[in-house]
Amino acid sequence: MIPKELLKKIRRIEIRTSQIVTDALAGQYHSAFKGRGMEFEEVREYQIGDDVRNIDWNVSARYGEPFVKKFREERELTVMLLVDLSPSLEFGTATQFKRELTAEICATLAFSAIRNNDKIGMITFSGQVEQYIPAKKGTRHVLRLVRDLLYNDPKGTGTDIAAALEHLNRVTHRRCVVFVVSDFQAENYEKLLRVARRRHDVIPITITDPREIELPNIGLVELIDSETGGTVVVDTASRQLRGAYTSDAVARADERKRLFKKCNIDGIEVMTGESFVEPLTRFFLARRARS
Repeated sequence: MIPKELLKKIRRIEIRTSQIVTDALAGQYHSAFKGRGMEFEEVREYQIGDDVRNIDWNVSARYGEPFVKKFREERELTVMLLVDLSPSLEFGTATQFKRELTAEICATLAFSAIRNNDKIGMITFSGQVEQYIPAKKGTRHVLRLVRDLLYNDPKGTGTDIAAALEHLNRVTHRRCVVFVVSDFQAENYEKLLRVARRRHDVIPITITDPREIELPNIGLVELIDSETGGTVVVDTASRQLRGAYTSDAVARADERKRLFKKCNIDGIEVMTGESFVEPLTRFFLARRARS
């Protein structure tokens, strides 16, 4: 039985994200992801009136008579959400947790997809693959995705992006648009990311909280690693410690961006407490400009 408070939260997300899709992202998603246009289906014998530009010369030479390529219009896309549910997403210091922001972003992408008549599916993961939901259409399906993002607690610990990408490659047989939504506090996923990139249109969305970049000066603080459970007491009054903390965070972010660039992938950066609409809009406009 789903708690009433959770149902209210799902309803609030539905209303908010539907409005965002209508008001702020109308047309942006469609122009960024237009489908594959015309897709080859088969060859058949030439008929009077056929466009000679569609003649398959190799097949025609083999059989001694003209054959033409037949195409079908292919506009429908399959969108897959690879969503991080690891314990590090249960953190937030700027009006919301990273997991709640993740749910809002995924809902926005999902509603954008179904309004474009695309199918939307999801793979959730932590230190293991938690759930696979095949791609479908419809508002009820999107609300089911949002419910599972908010309600289902991960069974695994840690963050294994490579396992999620491997599972994606195993269950998908056609090219997809893949949004990887995570804080990317993980290692050893470059190889699987490259494999996924060759097969799919991969777009990483990095979720960050301000306190993961900068510590406030509030004296002695006990910090708990949500992924491992380890604790450490630090003196935030130390300017040197705060500087080292920020430098380490910036270095990890730069390394992640270098990795995405090596894989020829454009990412999206989102911060808790800030609107995610502007980063999404910038990304969609940039995609449209390139295409």
